[in-house]
Amino acid sequence: MKGYRISVLRHGLTEANEKGIYIGTTDLPLSQKGAADLAAKLDEFVYPSVHKVYSSPLKRCTETAEILFPYTEMCIVDDLRELNFGEFENKSIDELAKREDYNTWLRGGKEARPPKGESLEELTARTFKALHAIITDMMEQGITHTAMITHSGIISNMLSCYGIPKYPPSQITAEAGGGFDIIVTAQMWLNSQAFEILGYCPYDRTEDDDTV
Repeated sequence: MKGYRISVLRHGLTEANEKGIYIGTTDLPLSQKGAADLAAKLDEFVYPSVHKVYSSPLKRCTETAEILFPYTEMCIVDDLRELNFGEFENKSIDELAKREDYNTWLRGGKEARPPKGESLEELTARTFKALHAIITDMMEQGITHTAMITHSGIISNMLSCYGIPKYPPSQITAEAGGGFDIIVTAQMWLNSQAFEILGYCPYDRTEDDDTV
């Protein structure tokens, strides 16, 4: 049975990431360090040869796609954008630490949301929409390996909700320019809305390109 493989990768660093500031909907570009780190990763690791790249619409993701996959078709998927942090947007953890609503949000469940922001439940729903659209497109186009460039929160949520084996979000966080390979079959997705987590991406240069 045909398998559809997706290399799910986090964007490179922005200045806000370097300073520990929450950015979700804020459309920041990569920092100079972020772009340089991605270029260094290309020298140190092996990124897969993919047939298409699906990207969050935010600059930090599209710029990452252009660096890592410069000659590959890019398709923008709006639902791959990061969580809307509402009133916590553009604020550091130190700034927020004494706010009661911030600490309530950290302790909360799927329905908890930052003031004027987005809940984890809403994030999960649109993450499913994005993933379903991507898998459907791959099946219709007969594409067997693609890349997805998105955000840390999206990746942890996606893999913890729909990935097999099951991991808590804290164990499947992606570093800048890194992430995980997943694979899904039509039967697996249509019957169970699940995919298999294969391992880390990019790959060590001592390994074969198809090994993770």
